[in-house]
Amino acid sequence: MGQALYRKYRSRSFDEVAGQDHIVKTLKAALASGRISHAYLFTGPKGVGKTSVARILAHEVNQLPYKAESVHLDIIEIDAASNRRIDEIRDLRERVNIAPTSAKYKVYIVDEVHMLTKEAFNALLKTLEEPPAHCLFILATTEAHKLPETIISRTQRFNFKPVDNSLLAQHLSKIARKEKIDIEPAALELLAEHGAGSFRDGISLLDQLAGSKTTITSADIQLLLGLPPVSLVDAVIDALKTADSGQLIRVLDQAKSQSVNPAALASELGRRLRTKAAAGEVNSPDTRLMKGLLEVPTSSQPFEMLEISLLEAVADQDREPVERQAQAKQEDLSEPSPPDVHNRTVSKESRLNVKRGSGESFTVAQWPQIVELVKAEAASLYTALRLAHPEVKGGTLQLSFQFPLHQKKINQTSVKNLVSQLIESRFGRKLTVVCVVDKSVAPDLKEKNNGPVELEPADTHFQSISNIFGAAEVLES
Repeated sequence: MGQALYRKYRSRSFDEVAGQDHIVKTLKAALASGRISHAYLFTGPKGVGKTSVARILAHEVNQLPYKAESVHLDIIEIDAASNRRIDEIRDLRERVNIAPTSAKYKVYIVDEVHMLTKEAFNALLKTLEEPPAHCLFILATTEAHKLPETIISRTQRFNFKPVDNSLLAQHLSKIARKEKIDIEPAALELLAEHGAGSFRDGISLLDQLAGSKTTITSADIQLLLGLPPVSLVDAVIDALKTADSGQLIRVLDQAKSQSVNPAALASELGRRLRTKAAAGEVNSPDTRLMKGLLEVPTSSQPFEMLEISLLEAVADQDREPVERQAQAKQEDLSEPSPPDVHNRTVSKESRLNVKRGSGESFTVAQWPQIVELVKAEAASLYTALRLAHPEVKGGTLQLSFQFPLHQKKINQTSVKNLVSQLIESRFGRKLTVVCVVDKSVAPDLKEKNNGPVELEPADTHFQSISNIFGAAEVLES
């Protein structure tokens, strides 16, 4: 049986480790100075060298040669995924007190340490707090966020990063030359791209193609990985743009008949959407679709999950305008936005009741007329607007309110636009409306259209309450 390429070309010295220079440099300096920690934590994505560096470090601290699949009694590797219970960790706690057989340190490499149970972590914690002088722990995990902070704080943490595509392509090229694998440069780049920053995944893909008697091309890689043709991806994007669910189903059926990998198609669609987002063209349906595409590779029915995610995106195309209008209407819960004001212009009836472009210059004296016109358009604004203190400053109409609640109600773009349109229609003057809070102003309610103000019954009740408790802000129901 032949040896897998990723095992054959595993790094066995710090000089062979690629893509993790920041970690190698620090560990070399620690070894040179003799400042060895009792516990290390290696975190990062799969296949980037965590276990390899752990083995190299274990051999270096003991000054042991590391060749091929060498095994040493004082270097113990534990797979936490299959030894995750408290019993195994208790057994480890008993064995750590035994001195090394021949090496200087007894090194425990615990892989996928995040798989330990809570009880096992508690048992391990005691050992990490007070380890024997001859013992060294190296914990490795792809999911550091699952580790208790008490464990992390007792280790020196090293974060391994994904391998750059260009570096992975160079590494694969070296292996291909040594193994006499004839492969095109473009195919190597494609392998590196779909290695997803993992040496192990990239080398495993190359290993699958190693038996080919002819030159390996990009087409061979696409067939191996089930990558979607560019034309098929374009067809899916077009169906999403036009919200054509029928066309989308037909394209997905075509992808299934061509044995396209649904995870690869989801990945390519996600890449296209990310490029669109980087150009500032993303919208809510796109972001929801990107989230759905992430679930495709891990789904038990990936094609069905992909189809559902895309169909939901089509449905979102129709829902988005409705949701946008609903969001525009939503205001503070204590003061809901008037439903008859948003996205409206002056009604036809109001336009007939005003003299458009009459030439009469708008002044503060004409403000009550505007208040009445607004009342005809949106009665719910009337109470707040008549409490405003208007001032015309150049091309600006400043409305001052004694209370923030009234200012907030009128200081909506749709409401200010309505006031501005009514002034322009009635007096032919374009003004920009600005709303401010000024607690020193008090509304003048003595006159309305040059006549006394008739208090409505509700106003009479409010006046009685005001006489008893003093002036206060009035909230509308």
